[in-house]
Formats: sequence, C-alpha cells, structure tokens
Amino acid sequence: MSRPPILDPLFRSLRAFRGVGPQLNTLMGRFFARDEGQDPIVLDLLMHMPAGVVDRRRRSSIADAPIGQVATIKVHVDAHLPAPRTKRHIPHRVKAHDESGEISLVFFGNKGSWIERALPKGEQRFVSGEIDFFNGQKQMVHPHYMVALDKFETMPQVEPVYPLTHGLSSKVLGRLVREALATLPDLPEWIEEQRLEENAWPGFSEAMRAVHNPASPENLDVRSPARMRLAYDEYLAGQLTLQLIRTRMVVQRGIARTFSGELTKKLLTALPYQLTEGQRAAVDEIRHDLASPNRMSRLLQGDVGAGKTVVALMAMAAMAESGAQSALMAPTELLAAQHFATIKPFCDHLGITCILVTGKMPAAARREALGQIESGAAQIIIGTHALFQSGVVFADLGLTVVDEQHRFGVHQRLALSEKGARSDLLVMTATPIPRTLILTHFGDMAVSLLKEKPAGRQPIETAMIGIGSYDRVVARLKKRIDEGAQAYWVCPLVEESELVNLVSAEDRYLALKKVFGAQVGLIHGRMSSPEKQKVMEAFAAGEIRILVATTVIEVGVDVPAASIMVVEHAERFGLAQLHQLRGRVGRGTAQSACLLIYKEPLGDTARKRLETLCKTEDGFKIAEQDLKLRGSGDVLGTRQSGMPGYLLAIPDVHRHLLEWAHGDARKILENNPELCGDKGEAVRMALYTFRRDLAIPLIRAG
Repeated sequence: MSRPPILDPLFRSLRAFRGVGPQLNTLMGRFFARDEGQDPIVLDLLMHMPAGVVDRRRRSSIADAPIGQVATIKVHVDAHLPAPRTKRHIPHRVKAHDESGEISLVFFGNKGSWIERALPKGEQRFVSGEIDFFNGQKQMVHPHYMVALDKFETMPQVEPVYPLTHGLSSKVLGRLVREALATLPDLPEWIEEQRLEENAWPGFSEAMRAVHNPASPENLDVRSPARMRLAYDEYLAGQLTLQLIRTRMVVQRGIARTFSGELTKKLLTALPYQLTEGQRAAVDEIRHDLASPNRMSRLLQGDVGAGKTVVALMAMAAMAESGAQSALMAPTELLAAQHFATIKPFCDHLGITCILVTGKMPAAARREALGQIESGAAQIIIGTHALFQSGVVFADLGLTVVDEQHRFGVHQRLALSEKGARSDLLVMTATPIPRTLILTHFGDMAVSLLKEKPAGRQPIETAMIGIGSYDRVVARLKKRIDEGAQAYWVCPLVEESELVNLVSAEDRYLALKKVFGAQVGLIHGRMSSPEKQKVMEAFAAGEIRILVATTVIEVGVDVPAASIMVVEHAERFGLAQLHQLRGRVGRGTAQSACLLIYKEPLGDTARKRLETLCKTEDGFKIAEQDLKLRGSGDVLGTRQSGMPGYLLAIPDVHRHLLEWAHGDARKILENNPELCGDKGEAVRMALYTFRRDLAIPLIRAG
C-alpha cells in the first residue's frame, strides 16, 4: 500500500520553498540528519521542536528593561551616528529615548541608509531585542524587530526559539516553519476518543500549530497539552512498530522444540558453581519459549558479571539436544574469541562441536568451517556479524544469540532472524537498561533479568582521586603487583592528540614500563586481531601483570585473576561505560578495587557521575542516573546505531506516556490486527507521519 495522498504536503522537499537553494538545502539536510542525497522535507521542520520562547507581548520602559533579556520598547528616535566610511569596524549607533531614560540601538557592518529609513529621526518606533549595557548606558544590538506604531500587530508577539546550526539563522528557519504550517493537512484522528478527552489533547495538526505558532509561552511548555499529545503520538508509532515486529517474529512461525535433557544435565554438573536463582529462572523462561510453537524473541539483561554467557550456553545445549544449530554473534572479534575460549571446553566435555568463524580467518580454515556449518557437523557456531553474510549457509539454525544487543537496531534484528527460516532469537546485554528504554527500544521482546552475581564474587571497592596523586597511585600499584595482583589501566585515547590535552594509552604504557619493565602490556583498537589476541593471552596467562588499554576491553573481556582497574581521565567517560570497565575486575574470588583518576578542575556533572559509581555497584541504579545526566540515546549508544531516536518525546518528562502508548498499541493491534476500516487507516497514517513505515509491510494481510 502506498502512502495516502493527504500526507503529501508533509513529505514535500524543502527545495520547493522560496529561498531554499542547494547550499541551504544541504545544510538543513545535515542538520536534520537526513542521509546523503536525501532532501530535507516538511516533516523535518515540523519535528524540530523549539527549545525556548521570546515573549514580546509585555512592553517595557527603558528604565525597567532587564539586562540580558528581550524587551519591547516604544522609543523616540533622536539622532543617527553613522560609522566613518573608512572605519567599518565601528558600529552605526542610533540615539533614542522614552520618558524613563535613553538607549542606543547598535548596528555592526551595515551601510546606514536602510537604518535611517527604518528609524527616521524625530519619529516613534517599537523596537524589540535583547538589552545590553555598555559605557554606563543601556543598548540594543541589532534589534530583532523595528516597526511603526500602527504596525505593532505585525511583530510576532510570542516567538519560538529553535536550536540552530552555523549558517542557519532563526529568521530563515522561522519563515520556513510558518510556510510549512500553512500547508499542514488536517489528518484523521488515530488516538482513541477516551484517551483524547481525558487529557484534553488537541488534534495532531492543531498541536503542531500550537507549538510552532504559540498564542502564549505556555503552549511551548513540554507538559502542555500540545507537547504531550505529540510526544504520545511519537511513542505510539514506535510501540506499534515494535509490536508488529514482535507479531511477525514470534507468532508468524516457529518450531516447538523437544529436549532430552541429557546435555543440559551434563553441563550443570560440569559447571564449577551452582546457578543463581536469576540464572535458573532465565533458563526456564528460555526453555519454555523454545518448546512453544511461537518464535522466541527474548532480551537477556544482566549486569556486568551476572553470568549471561552460561545462560546462553544452557540454551544452546538444549538446542543441540533438539538436533538444531545455534549461532552466537559478538560485536568484536576479540569478544568472539573470548566467548569461544570460554565455551569450547564445555562443548568438548559434552561431545558437541563448537567452531569460531571470523572475517580474518585464512581462506582454507574458513572453507572448512563453512562446510561444517552447512553439513550440520558444527552445532555451536561463534563469530562476529560475518556469520550473517550471504556466504554462510546453516544446515538448521535453530537459535541465534546476539551479545551486546544495543549495538543492533530493529532492522538488524529482523535481518538476523531471517537467516534461519524459523530460528529463535536470544539477545544479551550487560548495559542495565531502565524500563523506559526497554519499552522504547525493545518493546518487541520478552525480557529476562539477571540481578544477582554468581556466588563467591566480592564487592569492588571504588574510589576517586586527582591526577596530582599519580606517584602515590603507582607506588601502591607496585606493592599490589609484587604481591601477585594483576591490573588494567585504561586511557581514553590510543595516542597523543593535538586537539585534546589527555594522556594517551601509548604515553602511559611507556611511563609505566619505566617502573614495571616487561610486566606491562598495551592493547588498543588500532592493533590487528592477532596482535590483540596475543596480548590478551599473555595477560590471561599472567605473563603481563599490567594491561594498559583503551575501551577496547570495555565489554566481555574475562580474566578472573585481574583484581585492579585504574581508569585515567575518568571524567571523560560516561557512567555506563565506567560501570562496564569496572566490571572487568571482581570476576574471581579476590577482593577487587577500581580507582577513578580525574583531572582537576572537575565539572559538576562529571563529579556526580564519579560519585554515583563510588556509592553503588547496582547497574540499574547507575543506568537510571545515567539517563538523568545524559539522555537515552547516549546510554544505549544509539546515537550512531540507527535505533529509534525520539525528537518530540523527552524520556524524563513523558515517561508515563510511554506506558500508555505501550498498552494502547497492544490494544489497537489486538482489536484490529489488519488495521482496516477508517480507524485502522488513521493508525497507518500515524506510522507514515512518524516515519515508521518499515512496519507497514508487517501488518497482517486480511
């Protein structure tokens, strides 16, 4: 079904607007994050929400006009003091007064003739702009508006203020928004009547007009009926999309698996510890999903070190019992190799074949691995996204396990599950995700939570210290290394940079080498996979005692003997990232420590981040705090990964609307799965309007 013609004005290119040439078009395309070669459209403008408001309704006298704020004043023009012809840097000044005092109106870099026409000497004008103070007198630099007394009404009384980019002025953006509003169609209502009435929300088009052409500053409040309505719409479109994906993945087709229990029982006895309650519950939930005829689509969310890999291994062993293959996909080759090293010994014990496939394998080894996958000889296949390239053919892929799910958006989830025609999907993340974000990004998935850590794990002592104490830190580290400890030392950069004054991993490696000699190793993202692998193996074997690294070790690196984590320039890292780094230690039975070294002076937000980390190891509390300090896109790393970024909804303010949208989307699709009739047609329009049309082909055909 093609897009309904009523929506055409919303998808019109901004190139069609007066004054939008190739340069401005490209600039706005980049600003609104359109793909290269895609013109910005009317919807891009309308979804660009104002960040503030200028209220010109209240007129002020010169004496009462507050410094640093916008004022609207009726002035009498007294004199023009133009800049000398040869001195263009001197401004053109206009002297003016009212009953309460005097003011200068200041214009830089302008030829005076138009100013003299706009502000004729001896006449009165309304001027509106920001009040400044210079040489003991109030002034207004480049007034926003200058109008004759009988034209006062032509001046925008309440004016939205938009976020801008270099080269895009508020005047131009404001004019384009007003033109876009003039073409805005009145769309059929997609929200249920009761929801609308309870909240006294306006219609979609009316809400857009209220926000972009406000009658009062209240219209722009993020809690105003218009903003609430638009935020709910955006969430509803997102939730409908996720529910449709879920319907397609889960209900469409699956295989009810049967298990002998033989391999999973053998695996349980081979584990060096008992499963935690959370792990047992997750294994039961997964087995239940695999045994049902619906397709599994489950998110396994566990804090750092909560034992997700073991749960995944239990699921893969169960899948092997049913005669099907499992694929475990990791975001990096280093992590894939790490998983392989952990899982293969258990597979050998169980008598099942586990192989590793990476992009950089020698051709002969790769051919052999692909043959084992296609013949079904390999039951568990571990690799990176290279597993899902067209050359890899599975005999019978029953289960796809994806590690670090937040790096894979909705599109990738659909693509992965297509590889095995009826395969189940289990995704794991060590990023503790607050409920708000689970609904926003993973509403299509069931969720299993691992809260407690495996038995024997000690709490990690965390402290923060200024870089001024570096010598003390090294002396203390030397004592611990002499006692047999192992440590990570993490830096934000690989090598020295002229742009930022930070200590790089290479610099720190050389400095520590002077003290510790050959006991220090270095690992970073620019090294080749074999180089990284060699260093990690030396560290795991204890040959290297201090591993200097970049965040390449952030996720999944597992060396139980390492008990010290030093993070240098900790103020440069996000909370979730610091929590992940800290999770690399405390994996054995020894008491572990994490030291956050910061550069002074420490900003307020950075201090709050580091203090949060020192107070708690609870990843969920940390994630909630991170959401408050940084916003949803940063917490999940979704700014770059094509995940649903929200333009109108603000997670902190509109959280309750997400819950409503989640329930309402489910109800809509239960009552009208084909989205037919007038109401169904209106709901489809919401999907188009919020550019969730990827979901339209998923709607069940009648």
